[in-house]
Amino acid sequence: MITFKKVNIFFVLILVYVNIFCVAPCYSLSAREDLFKNALDLSSAGKFNLALQEWNRYLNAYPDDAAGLSNRGNVRLVIGDVEGSIDDQNKAISLNPNEIDPYINRGIAEEALGLWTQAKKDYLFVISRDSENFSAIYNLANVEGSTSQWHKARDLFSKAAFYNPGFAMARSSMALADYQLGNIDESEKELKKLIRRYPTFADARAALTALNWSKFESGKAESNWIAVTELDPRYSDEEWLIKVRRWPPKPTKDLMNFLDLK
Repeated sequence: MITFKKVNIFFVLILVYVNIFCVAPCYSLSAREDLFKNALDLSSAGKFNLALQEWNRYLNAYPDDAAGLSNRGNVRLVIGDVEGSIDDQNKAISLNPNEIDPYINRGIAEEALGLWTQAKKDYLFVISRDSENFSAIYNLANVEGSTSQWHKARDLFSKAAFYNPGFAMARSSMALADYQLGNIDESEKELKKLIRRYPTFADARAALTALNWSKFESGKAESNWIAVTELDPRYSDEEWLIKVRRWPPKPTKDLMNFLDLK
């Protein structure tokens, strides 16, 4: 016999929360459970091509397993098959419409296609069932930011951090939204608090680099940027910042100006 539980896995590739089902064995694993666990372990380890093969094997044998479909959909999204991901989440929802996680996962895939209205609808559905679901709240904040609703995004990032105090990316995103809105003192205070608690948190250091530069504090900007280059070189890529990390326009522009010494 097994019991089912959920684990939140943070995919850095798309910077959103994806809910993945996992199984916790109580006794011996059956062949079916062992196949599920093997596919899940490969997904969790980031071996997505191998994971897709295992999920295909599993679903060929058990095509009506909603958890398997949702997990395969997550893997499909990461490897770039967005339409296939949405198809899997649709099937999972049709099989188990009361399980909220496939709605979150479908929303993420819809975001990848810029389908903001559909994604927002899925996240709002989840929040209507679970008002403290920080994954859905955070993703909804990203949707609001992507449609330039930074006041709404800021409040939602704050709420996600409230429900999950250790969610550093939500706090950094809130600080970036404050930066965009001109709340510079609040943004700087939060970024410094994050760096004090998480010294190797590249997002906060990159944001503080931009903010320092905007205040003509070039020495502080250079000091923070040295740490960023060692932690995560992607922050020098403007396209990645906008399309993947989804920073607001003003901090993005300020960081690019810093890199170009403007």
